[in-house]
Order: sequence, then C-alpha cells, then structure tokens
Amino acid sequence: MKTARAAWRRLEPLHGMIYFVPEGRRRYADLGLSGHAGYFASRSAAFGRASAELVISTFYNFNPVVVRQAVAGAWDATTPQQVLDARYAAAGEALRRAGIHELPALDEVLALTRRAAEAACEHPQGRPLFAAHAVLPWPEEPVLQLWHAQTLLREFRGDGHVACLLSEGVGGLEALILHAATGEVPVHFLKVSRAWSEEEWAATEERLRTRGLLDGGSLSAEGVRLRQHIEDRTDHLALPAYAALGDSDCERLAELASPFGRAVVDAGLLKLG
Repeated sequence: MKTARAAWRRLEPLHGMIYFVPEGRRRYADLGLSGHAGYFASRSAAFGRASAELVISTFYNFNPVVVRQAVAGAWDATTPQQVLDARYAAAGEALRRAGIHELPALDEVLALTRRAAEAACEHPQGRPLFAAHAVLPWPEEPVLQLWHAQTLLREFRGDGHVACLLSEGVGGLEALILHAATGEVPVHFLKVSRAWSEEEWAATEERLRTRGLLDGGSLSAEGVRLRQHIEDRTDHLALPAYAALGDSDCERLAELASPFGRAVVDAGLLKLG
C-alpha cells in the first residue's frame, strides 16, 4: 500500500499542474471562462453540461455558493467538448514546457501508469467523477496519454477519498480545516481556492474543537487519528488500480516517477498566480 501511494504521489504533479499553469487559464478565457468558472467547467466537462449541484456533490469541499455562481453561465458561453479540448491542449503545452516529452523513461512510465489506469477502469462503481473521465478517448500523443492516465488515477483516488470523508461524517469545509491544521498547506490558499469566508471558517473550526478534533489551531490526538484513518482507507480504496502492476512493477513506477514530478516542480508549473 505504501508503494502504491508513493507511485501516485510522485507522479501526481503531472496532473495537478493543470490547475495552476497559465496555459489553462488562457485557453479557458478564450472560451469565455475565467476564474473559478474555468476550473469548475474544465474539471467537470467530462460529465457533459454538468449542473452546479453535480459539481458540488463530486468536488465536495468548495463553497456551494461560489460553485453555483461559477457554473451558472459556463455552458452558455461554451460547450463541454470545447472545454475538454482546451484542457488537453493546455496540459500538453505545459508538460512540454517542463520537458516531460524528453525524459528517457517516458515510455516505461507511460506503460506502467496506463496499466494501472486501465485496471481502475474496471472498478467505476461509486466513483462518479472518475467514471466520467474513464470513458473519454485516450489521446494519441504519449505526453498527453500519461497526463490522461494520471488524471484517471487522481480522480479514482479522489472519489474514494470523498467516500471516506462522508462515511466519517467529515464535511467539505471540515476536511479543509483538518488539512490546514496539519501545516502541510497554507491556510490562506485553502480559504481562497475553495472560496470560504472567514466567518464560515471560524464557525467550523469551533465545531471541530467541540468534536475534539482540534486543539486550538492544531490537530488534537483524536484529530490525528481520524486523519490517518481516512488517509489509510483512501490508500486502500485506491489499491485496485495499482494491484494490477504487482509489487515489483509498482516499485518500479515509484522509482521512475520521481524525475517526472521534479520536472514539473522545477519548471514552476505548480506556482500560484
């Protein structure tokens, strides 16, 4: 399970960069989408003309008010297929800027990641956002195939994570605050990117203290236990994808993935703004 998590985590920057790079913002703006509208439309376009309620249910930790505002006019401005085309074009442009297409292990990393992604496609039940992406056609270009494969693995894991949060009675804003309490992600980034107000954040913090999950602004012992339980369960639910590789190939992917993730980071593709 630890090896599978390492394989996913080291390659995850290849998917995650699409939410930060100017290539994406520029192409979405050309379609009449800016700010949150570009994000919600691009990630939900695999659903078709997704309603705000569908986005709220599957994205989980965003302020519903902002989702409704962002999604309201998105499909009047453009079509899901145009958004999907823009997203893939932006991903390819950004990853080539990072030199991913020149890395010597590309073919092997792609082969292993695609095997895991295709294994995940045999288990769509209960994973709506993943299932929507799973029926999209595979791109022809190797770099985009790798991005698509990692996108599938990310949404496969993400849907499982939402299921764990829901089963443990942890709401979207509560999950963000518990994450922020670890110190791993800046609080300001989570507040701005998920569009929660200071008042909503403070009120939910107080509820988490009442539940015994926070001690001041940090995780309590019970909070640490709960977060670890959720992460462990999320890892377990992601295993059907990586089990297809077997232990040796999963270790191989984890080993080969590091230069790919570093290339994305070194090229500045994860920088805000």
